[in-house]
Amino acid sequence: MKTRRTLLIRTGLGSAGAASVPGLPRAHEPGPAAAEPAVAGASVAGAPLAGAPAVSPVPPAPVVPPRPVEPPAVPVPRHPEPPSTTGTASAFQLLFADAPSLNWAGAGDGRSDAWAPQASAPQLPAALPVAPPVAVALSSAEGVELPLTARDVELIRASLAIVEPVADRATAHFYALLFLRHPEVRSLFPVAMDVQRDRLFRTLLAAGRGAEDPAALRTRMSALGRGHRRYGTLTGHYAPVGECLVQALARYAGSRWGADTELAWRRAYRLISGIMIEAAEEDARTSPPWWQGEVVRHERRTRDVAVLTVRPDQAYPFRAGQYCSLETPWWPRVWRHYSFASAPRPDGLLTFHVKAVQAGWVSNALVHRAAPGDVLRLGPAAGAMTVDHAAGTDLLCLGGGTGIAPIRALVEEAAEHGGPGRSVEVFYGARRAAELYELDALRGLADRLPWLTVRPVLSGTGPAEGALTGELPEVVGRFGPWEGREAVLSGPPAMVRRGVGVLLRMGLPAERIRHDLVGERAAG
Repeated sequence: MKTRRTLLIRTGLGSAGAASVPGLPRAHEPGPAAAEPAVAGASVAGAPLAGAPAVSPVPPAPVVPPRPVEPPAVPVPRHPEPPSTTGTASAFQLLFADAPSLNWAGAGDGRSDAWAPQASAPQLPAALPVAPPVAVALSSAEGVELPLTARDVELIRASLAIVEPVADRATAHFYALLFLRHPEVRSLFPVAMDVQRDRLFRTLLAAGRGAEDPAALRTRMSALGRGHRRYGTLTGHYAPVGECLVQALARYAGSRWGADTELAWRRAYRLISGIMIEAAEEDARTSPPWWQGEVVRHERRTRDVAVLTVRPDQAYPFRAGQYCSLETPWWPRVWRHYSFASAPRPDGLLTFHVKAVQAGWVSNALVHRAAPGDVLRLGPAAGAMTVDHAAGTDLLCLGGGTGIAPIRALVEEAAEHGGPGRSVEVFYGARRAAELYELDALRGLADRLPWLTVRPVLSGTGPAEGALTGELPEVVGRFGPWEGREAVLSGPPAMVRRGVGVLLRMGLPAERIRHDLVGERAAG
């Protein structure tokens, strides 16, 4: 059997193939090995990438520049020319005759190039077949989007009841249609589709199920639309996705599918995609789709936990308690979410706590492979686990494992902005004493801040000085009462859910409990 030689491209002290991410510059000059031709299908960390393209030599680019003192200039929105009425052919043709709002190449369509000139965002062909019109008024006379009717919601839920048990097959069929008919969108997705495949299709299904709640739908889909900018998603990409979604649903909904059901799904998808497009284009006016950040410090706190300090290439706005998505050069187009472990700093540096999880592509790369000099991509800050420090409300913070990262950031922010007489209680949990890697730093803060109390909690074996024993939520339940406080929970999903339940049973109102327990934040 013939063997293939694996090419390792090094940037700086790390082994990051930064050039493997479009638009991501190398941190330093390449070594001698970079001049050799890459082998198609080269492996990453010993695991071959099926169908991975050959890595071509890329001219060296400068290191990440120093943090600017002023925010970047925002380019002026570029709007398409109106269709010609004199018989001249228009440069942009309709994708959906019944959804004209999807066919405007709005501000978001030109922003990726403006922010990242090296990124090669795929463009749709000049002409695509026009779908037959649907005989229904999808908008009011004033152009305002009409909500779904009760009958629409009923039809959508009935078809979902049939599709969800066979969602895996419906998902595979959806992507087969999408990539076969629109190969130009394949480059927007990671090479390995196991996680992304389920995420996108199930998100669309969940949005269809919850379309009768306009406020919740707008909040969720707006965040999704803003997040899709980092993948290079353009306005024109939504129409092919919608058409393939409808056809996949039609194939697997069986007897529940008919003209009325199809119309209901088209109305729902138009509503969903319109919200996402609007949010993306609004976000493009003030923010790039992603930042580049150079790893300037990499500290191993335990065998599986590392603390990374990253310098973004331009001003990066965020709040303590928020998180952002990270992409590594080893796994292009695979993004994972990590909380900021410090409050905004004058030098602009960002800190992240990362735990390598089993089969976690990004987390293992960040813990075991990243090094100073490697360049990452960062999505915009997100999350609602922020605190109004001006109110001076007492805080109760539960942090499990690396979930202590946003808790540490909130404590730092409270120290800077908190009012007098405030009390902050931090319960820091882990299974073993060795996993309480941030305990000494927190105790150092408590020594300087009289309003801060830190209580370590161990649920497993191993002694720790002054540590409480038991599961973190139950230990918190033994203290209190917690009336009048605002609670913040961060850590493993099971811990967060149990902690929320304990606090609710103790009488703490749900609106005073904050966490970011969303499916897309799954570690990996």
